Amino acid sequence: MSVLRDYAATVSQPTLPLAGAGEPARYDEVVETDGSFRPGWKALAAHALALSADDLHRVDGEIVRFLADDGVSYARPDAGAQPWQLDPVPLVLDAAAWAPLEVALAQRAELLNAILVDLYGERRLLREGIVPAAVVVGHSGYLRPLARRSAVDPQPLLLSAVDLGRDADGEWHALADRVQAPSGLGFAAENRRVISQVMPDLFQESSLHHLDPYFAALRAALLSSTLGSVDDARVVILSPGTLSETAFDQAFLANALGLPLVQGSDLVVRDGFVWMKPAGWPARRPTDRIDVIIRRVDAAWCDPLELRGDSRLGVAGLTEAVRRGRVRLVNGLGAGVLENPALMPYLAAACEALLGEQLRLPSVPTWWCGDEASRELVLARLDAGDPTLIVRTIDEPRKVLEHLSPAELAARIRATPHRYVGQDHLPLSQTPVWSPARLGQGAGRGAGESATPRTGRAAAQPVTLRAFALRYGSTYRPLVGGLATVRENADALPRTKDVWVLKASEADPDQNLGETSPLPAGSSARTIPPLAPRAHADMFWTGRYAERTEDLLRLLLAVQAELDQPGAYTAGALAEPPRVLLDALARLAGMRSLDPEAELRSLLLDAARPGSAAHSIARLREAMEGVRDQLSGDTWRVFANIDRATRALRSSAHPHRTAESGGRMLAAMLSLYGVTANMIRDTGWHMIEAGRYLERGLQLCELLTAGLAERHDARTTRDVLEAVLLASESVVTYRRRYRGSVRAADVLDLLLLDGSNPRSLTFALAELRTHLAAMPASTGSSRAERLLDHLDTEVAALDVTALAAVSAASGAASVGGTARREALVDYLAHVTEQLERLSDAVRHLHFESGPPAVPLSELSLIEVMEARA
Repeated sequence: MSVLRDYAATVSQPTLPLAGAGEPARYDEVVETDGSFRPGWKALAAHALALSADDLHRVDGEIVRFLADDGVSYARPDAGAQPWQLDPVPLVLDAAAWAPLEVALAQRAELLNAILVDLYGERRLLREGIVPAAVVVGHSGYLRPLARRSAVDPQPLLLSAVDLGRDADGEWHALADRVQAPSGLGFAAENRRVISQVMPDLFQESSLHHLDPYFAALRAALLSSTLGSVDDARVVILSPGTLSETAFDQAFLANALGLPLVQGSDLVVRDGFVWMKPAGWPARRPTDRIDVIIRRVDAAWCDPLELRGDSRLGVAGLTEAVRRGRVRLVNGLGAGVLENPALMPYLAAACEALLGEQLRLPSVPTWWCGDEASRELVLARLDAGDPTLIVRTIDEPRKVLEHLSPAELAARIRATPHRYVGQDHLPLSQTPVWSPARLGQGAGRGAGESATPRTGRAAAQPVTLRAFALRYGSTYRPLVGGLATVRENADALPRTKDVWVLKASEADPDQNLGETSPLPAGSSARTIPPLAPRAHADMFWTGRYAERTEDLLRLLLAVQAELDQPGAYTAGALAEPPRVLLDALARLAGMRSLDPEAELRSLLLDAARPGSAAHSIARLREAMEGVRDQLSGDTWRVFANIDRATRALRSSAHPHRTAESGGRMLAAMLSLYGVTANMIRDTGWHMIEAGRYLERGLQLCELLTAGLAERHDARTTRDVLEAVLLASESVVTYRRRYRGSVRAADVLDLLLLDGSNPRSLTFALAELRTHLAAMPASTGSSRAERLLDHLDTEVAALDVTALAAVSAASGAASVGGTARREALVDYLAHVTEQLERLSDAVRHLHFESGPPAVPLSELSLIEVMEARA
């Protein structure tokens, strides 16, 4: 039996799954009250009704894999980054059901824009008592520094969102307005991309609105939203950083729109304008002015001078730049006041006063406790223990009141009534959510069990819809679609759904937009978006951690290969080749265990161990998250493959699994070369390559120090040198170039001086010179370039025969039959020191942009006055 037919049979019973005692039956998004399918699903019947449990098991697994490959996550404040959850069954609406909602969404966006303009300008709503003044001025989102007519932006809302839910009769209600920094467009687009790939037949046979034209319209609207006449508008997305709960959404939007993703530390206000900080600020003047900022930082954190003084997420002086009309914020700084639930009871009256229309989209029934009659109603229901009543503050999360008893809530309401609202708990509509049977319940299937059918079911869960509206041209255009969310309970991770709105006719244009209006002449010319020094630093460390991880994995696999050789242990002790390579690992990452197998597992799994492969991978991911907008979506498949290899290693204690998982990790890291090879050759790419080759030089010095510092007997020397060549990916080249037995001098010649060998120090320095020279702050005589010139000259003058020789003192005083190459050890230590100095010089020249942000409370009065001057 198909999953949806089974669901329809279940929800058609007299008692629907989610209906409680005394609660009206919920509206079902798929099934009519008579058991038939709703119009939207009837259009999909040919494919949708054929979906079996086996099909949905397959699709569900592919969704998890696709989302992991794209690195999609949602960071919860209390749990960190969590995998994004996407249900395989979409929320489907037909054209007739969507049309009235589309009109209502456009009207609501226009109303909210008009309210915002009024509250910071004429304040007619407050003056005439249409909205009580305490509703507005008592809300933390009302920013008094912007409450002046001269600073009012006539269109402060460019992009708005509203969370919707249906009541038992199927009527839509607004649950909450999201206008300060509305998120979710990127998640919605990712959901659509994934669903279209895992269910191509159902997707292709459905005549539904595609999302791409909406993003094209958003880009055009942003580029044309500057204040005044700007031919080449600079638009950036201001992010709180990679730890933001919607970091993926922000990076997706930046990538899709081709806009830089910046943080507050990347920007500076100078001469009343907002600029991208240059490297070397404040000694160097900025040259890249910012015209439009898509704000994903809450307003209170946007300016430590006039708003929250302890903020390090914003830009000092941004409020003044907004007041002067020198920069356009999307959305405006004061938009947070519209997310006030206490406004909901007054929206209908505000709509008639400002637009001369009746409100089409009602809000969930809400009572502001600052009104005496409403307060008494809320207190009475609270005293009666009414489970359908929700009490919340006007500007805090609902969770802050969850621990309070009804009596405590009532006391707080009586003390500060204007701070509280009561809302009806809407019996939200329900939709099928795929729920596979758990292993151990007859649902598990392993290899060789393909004939056994999978089990599972589509269970009813309440659903909300986040809808978006964009001001495009002279009106607001709602996104035909959205982001649907279901939760089993308030604490559960959100599970999302793709939203399909079917077209009335296949000839209808996607998003009802037609062709996006072209940009004005001159504004479509090719531009090179500037990168902030912070982004250059992230790119540099991306290269360094990528190379560090790759080299360590090669060395680790070389150690494992030596351990697998006969004679790796002699009388219970390690033979020289594996011991030497383990010493090299110890130089790079320390030592945690005397057991080689346990040591190798630790290097692959322990992310808290500095120097380990796991630690470098974690830092690499962190650096790349900081510049996600600059990178291809294929980048995150690298980490998805590494995560799979890590899980496989954790699940098995067999020694062969270490080499297998390490090899899979190395293959994933090598694929990163292909990703970066296709990047545009801008300053970001040059920084990745500079970091890669600088780190290659450092790793090579450590490997040669561990492998060639001591001279051994002939057989041990051969084995050790071959292991060093294997770890440096040069063994094949050596065999082709040098005849006879392996000699230390020849190995040093190949790995230090051979400019045609990509793994040599000479090659690394030449590449490093090329990439540093491409940076705008490089002059040819900067300290970084001088240090590089000096090191290059030293390397070119090397005598590898002398370095390979054992010093007289060391040879005479050999211990245990071994002698040391002191000249080589000293020289490699010198090169390492020079490379570290070079790294510091690169940081000072290309990454630093002034001192770090310091809260005003930590500054002296003189420093504050100088900052304001």
